[in-house]
Amino acid sequence: MFAQALARRLSRAGVHYGWATVAIVFFLALTTAGCMGISGALIVPLTKEFGWSTEEISVALALRIVLFGLMAPFTAALIDKYGFKTVVLVAVALIEVGLVGALVMTRLWHLILFWGVIVGLGTGLTAMVLGALVATRWFTARRGLAVGILSASSASGQLLLLPVAAWLADHYGWRVALAPPIVALVVAALLVTFFLVDRPEDVGLKPYGDKGDTPAHVAPPAAFSRAFDILFESMRSPAFWVLAGTFFVCGLSTNGLIQTHFIAFCGDYGLPAVAAASTLAMMGVFDFIGTIGSGWLSDRFDNRGLLSMYYGLRGLSLLYLPSSTFTVYGLSLFAVFYGLDWIATVPPTVKLSAANFGRERAGVTYGWIYASHMIGAAVAAWGGGFFRSTFDTYLPAFYVAGFACLIAAAAIWLIGGPQRARKPLVEARA
Repeated sequence: MFAQALARRLSRAGVHYGWATVAIVFFLALTTAGCMGISGALIVPLTKEFGWSTEEISVALALRIVLFGLMAPFTAALIDKYGFKTVVLVAVALIEVGLVGALVMTRLWHLILFWGVIVGLGTGLTAMVLGALVATRWFTARRGLAVGILSASSASGQLLLLPVAAWLADHYGWRVALAPPIVALVVAALLVTFFLVDRPEDVGLKPYGDKGDTPAHVAPPAAFSRAFDILFESMRSPAFWVLAGTFFVCGLSTNGLIQTHFIAFCGDYGLPAVAAASTLAMMGVFDFIGTIGSGWLSDRFDNRGLLSMYYGLRGLSLLYLPSSTFTVYGLSLFAVFYGLDWIATVPPTVKLSAANFGRERAGVTYGWIYASHMIGAAVAAWGGGFFRSTFDTYLPAFYVAGFACLIAAAAIWLIGGPQRARKPLVEARA
């Protein structure tokens, strides 16, 4: 009822309700991504209070990232079956349980349960696949821009809340740092309850820019079987393996490494946690600009060329970081170039998925590709902790990620193109 009333009011003002949906999901993704990201500011406080090693903490964080990624294809299928609202509210409840449970943890297995398993599952249900589905369902025109905005919210949320978390942990303890995301999740749940709907037809609209030829939606079969059916069909395409492989590298070089270990890495060179977190926040600002810009570019240029450029620049920036001497100037330069394409890879990857696998199945296929991204992130989260605990340095992890990005920049051209001339591998079934 509230959504229909708001849709009518926006329509009279010439605004499509798809943009209101983007705003709601933007805030939701910003909040849940913040829940994923703040752990990077808490590794040192947890080590000091409980005596856990960096590698032990990294195991829990890596498990969280794996579950976050592996939920993606099932999230797409579950949303297709049960709707945005139901899935999102279950996700928010799980994250709240995980965060509140973490407040009373005293053992390492508590950390693994609350932050590894429960938060991993909950945040996985609101991963970037949610944004990809919103863009696919609600937009025919400007879809790349919508993906860019929603992707930016997810990535920037992981970075922008870090300085706040680091400051609160520094002054009041790490438990107080969990309060802002706990409160923000309640607000997000209220917005979803009253204003989020599944499809434009639910408020009497067509997708933004639709010319009237969009096929009617038919309820899909069981969510889990559908997810695996689409996986097996997609695996027959070389494009799937290229996109999954390069996205593995994307995860390896972003949230698994930088988001998880950057603050501790800077601490090895004498940079305080709040200052390091502020550098991450700067990356978040430039990521917001870069990812929205990437969405705009992906509507106009060959997405393979964009991805090649993004991976190449990211690889060079990671290889540069150890020689930055961790000065304000050096880290600011890194933050600008790295931040601009932190998650700028998402809009072109979503567009290539839709081009190769069809509109109705793009969400689930992208979910599996995104799962590969998070497996790469988990490898980096664990690998960074392993190198730090074993060799007393993070440097090998950063060099491996940098060179992997350069390989991905070349590998993306294995996808034939241009994408607009390609016929989807799998056509949607009625």
